[in-house]
Parts: sequence; C-alpha cells; structure tokens
Amino acid sequence: MDAYDYRQLCGRFATGITIITARDASGQPAGMTVNSFASVSLVPPLISMAIDHSASMHDVLLATTAFTVNILESHQEALSRRFAGGHTDRFEGVGFVPDAAGRIVLDGCLAHLQCERVSMVEAGDHTLFIARVLDGAAAEHGRPLLYYRGGYADPESL
Repeated sequence: MDAYDYRQLCGRFATGITIITARDASGQPAGMTVNSFASVSLVPPLISMAIDHSASMHDVLLATTAFTVNILESHQEALSRRFAGGHTDRFEGVGFVPDAAGRIVLDGCLAHLQCERVSMVEAGDHTLFIARVLDGAAAEHGRPLLYYRGGYADPESL
C-alpha cells in the first residue's frame, strides 16, 4: 500500500490532539503536537505514542524518561499548529507551569498526564514510546480538539 492511500484510510479515524512536553538535555522546554496517542493498559496505567524518527522531539524523548501528555481543548487549535510547525521557540508566549518533578504542564488543556517512559519499540520510521502514567488532572468542562480527514474538526460536526 502506498503512503498516500494509507494516510487517506487512517484519516477516517478521528483522533484527539495532544502536545507532548519534556525538558531537553540542557533543561529547556521541548514539545510537539502528537495525535498518535493511546491508552494501553489500566493496570498498570500505561499510554503509548508513536514519534517519527525525524522529529526534533524524538531525540528529546530518547534522552529523558519524564514527559507530560497535554490533551488539547477545542479552542487550542492555534497551539496545536504552533507545536506542529517549525517554530524555533514553540514556548514563546505560551503559558505553562512545571509540576513538582519539573514536567511541563500547558495552561488551559482539557487534561494532562504526567508520565515516565517504561519501554520503546522501533516501528518503521517511528519509535513507539510506552509510559506509565504517574499523575494527572482534568478540567471539569470542555470539548476535545479533534483531527479528522486531514484537518481539525469540531466534535459536534462529526
């Protein structure tokens, strides 16, 4: 199957949008938009995400075990685009707070999960990172930011 056809098929599956954040080797904030996020296990609480080998965040995640999954709210499309694009300073003007372990929690998200990597699996041109969820929090209200058929979608329009 060629890549275009595969992308068209998988694009029929609506996904939520997350921004993965961590600290790079020098302690600076790093992050990227990720929609290949999934819950894996309840006991223990595990998540997975697939990161392209060519993404700048790939090397950051290889070098650290601590990161945060920030689940975006429907009003955060601009933030998603910023962290998906080639911005050199993705965090400039972006509100965030460090948790007790220094993990980066973005302001205004629908939820966040504080994670510790437990394993990695090579999968084609991506690495599948599997992590244990250590803590997290969720907003009382809000709707998720979704990606569907190559674009952002309002959950109520699907």
